Amino acid sequence: MTQTSKSTKVTLIPIEEVNILNPRVRNQKTFDDIIDNIAEVGLKRPITVTYCHSSDTGKKYDLICGQGRLEAFAACGEMDIPAIIIDADEEQALIMSLVENCARRKHSAMDLMQGIGILQKQGYDAKDIAKKTGLSIDYTKSVLSLMNRGEERLIAAVEAGKMPITIAIQIAETHDEDMQQVLQQIYETKKLRGNRFLYARKLIESRRRRGKALLKDKGGNRKSAVVSADDVLKVYQKEVDKKRLLMRKAENTNNRLLFIIEAMKRLLQEEHFNTLLRAEGLNTIPKPLVDLLSERGHYHG
Repeated sequence: MTQTSKSTKVTLIPIEEVNILNPRVRNQKTFDDIIDNIAEVGLKRPITVTYCHSSDTGKKYDLICGQGRLEAFAACGEMDIPAIIIDADEEQALIMSLVENCARRKHSAMDLMQGIGILQKQGYDAKDIAKKTGLSIDYTKSVLSLMNRGEERLIAAVEAGKMPITIAIQIAETHDEDMQQVLQQIYETKKLRGNRFLYARKLIESRRRRGKALLKDKGGNRKSAVVSADDVLKVYQKEVDKKRLLMRKAENTNNRLLFIIEAMKRLLQEEHFNTLLRAEGLNTIPKPLVDLLSERGHYHG
């Protein structure tokens, strides 16, 4: 593969002569904002193209970067657009276009998945894709796993904007298909979101690994019925309540310990108390208590 040559020279080219290599659907509001911005201040950054190597398109240029700007410029009634023309073959142009889409600060989840999928078909592995797009290798592997495993339901949810791709990846990592659907329902109905949702998923996976039933009947036996979203919410709330109770107990224990330490501090400052201890042969204090007093500067031996 030859190296691309870069140029900073800006040339005015006909919009109708540009072929969009990797077309994507843009959010209408975002597109309208681009049009308004261009109409108000003009085009701040030229598009990037290369000469088209295929006669099938009937176009002179292949677009590498700037679909939104190109379409917005055309919507403003312009016939020509400023462009930087670089030298790249057809494969390079496609790869550069895909990488540009994936690496954008604001990209849609479907743009990202589509771009990563095409890069994989071009023969790039997760490590190469991560390096080209600036994404982490773990994230890239997760996206590829989501696509390669044929998680159409989750991909459709991402496409519809019902959940971010990161949540879809988390759900896909839950091996039980019925539980995946339950988690998807919980997220889409907004019953659990953010860290609470992630905790619920980890709770389910933890119980599965330990062979522990998510739900039991009144006799303590595992329930064979299909688990519902409400069932998961009940187990989640039960675990949360249990943790809160443990935290309260820990706080009460800590408060009692502080009381004991403060009491011991005052007693050890009393000469009569020390005389009594010596008279009874209680010349030493348990080491854990000594350590606690020493940490707080209350005991000097």
